[in-house]
Amino acid sequence: MKIAVLSGKGGTGKTLVSVNLAAASGNSYYIDCDVEEPNGHLFFKPKVTEAETVTVKVPEINQSLCDGCRKCVDFCKFNALAYIKNKIILFDKICHSCGGCSIVCPNEAITEKDRAIGEIRSGLFEEVHVITGILNTGEESGVTIIKNMLNKKTNDEKLTFIDCPPGSGCSVMESIKDVDYCILIAEPTVFGAHNLNMIYKLVKLYKKPFGVLLNKSLKGENPSEEFCTKNNIKIIEKIPFDIELGKINSKGLIAVRENSKYRDYFSNLLKKVMQEVNHETAVNSQR
Repeated sequence: MKIAVLSGKGGTGKTLVSVNLAAASGNSYYIDCDVEEPNGHLFFKPKVTEAETVTVKVPEINQSLCDGCRKCVDFCKFNALAYIKNKIILFDKICHSCGGCSIVCPNEAITEKDRAIGEIRSGLFEEVHVITGILNTGEESGVTIIKNMLNKKTNDEKLTFIDCPPGSGCSVMESIKDVDYCILIAEPTVFGAHNLNMIYKLVKLYKKPFGVLLNKSLKGENPSEEFCTKNNIKIIEKIPFDIELGKINSKGLIAVRENSKYRDYFSNLLKKVMQEVNHETAVNSQR
């Protein structure tokens, strides 16, 4: 069972929720797909048992075979190739690894080679299997790393919590496309409601069952809650604004390990989430 935790922006509590749900569930997987700024490992501090370099294919050009026809340049819609001073120039950081340039080259002057873009680290914290993706600085996209992480063999009988990147871009789409349920995290502000709307549209597009967690909730006006009411969206829980919880989180500590109050809270939250997941599974099986 794969559960994705996502939000329209950073700092809403996405990692707080996914880390503590994974810790509360015990024997589970935690996959950090926020490959540009992974921080789940700072909480779990797992003993790394495996490190895997992730590569993409990029063109390798044999200039001696190139006759300057420019077919490869014309083909590349990402402008990763240019013909300058009788020579093909490759801008490998914007190459999308489609392989088309090598196919259209009439002289077989273009082959492909591997270029490292990041790393996947796997480790263990107590009973939680922690998988972390790390994108190299300066790289344009971490989609390949996310795809490789989610394709790693896991035990389907164990819960898998996917800590998604913020926003609603390609990396988020890759993170949620095969999940069973999505938890949307939102803050009680106008900006929070705006970002909730973005990821709401995304999970609707992918036809994923979902529910909302309203984080940092206070008494009074809550635009994100109003958005949920207006759109008939299930609110799983309102996580109250809690300075103590914020302090624990800011120190890189796992709340369910630090205080029995939070252990009980996130254990109950996990039960509510699983009730929603099981309900959606039952509904879908009847369709």
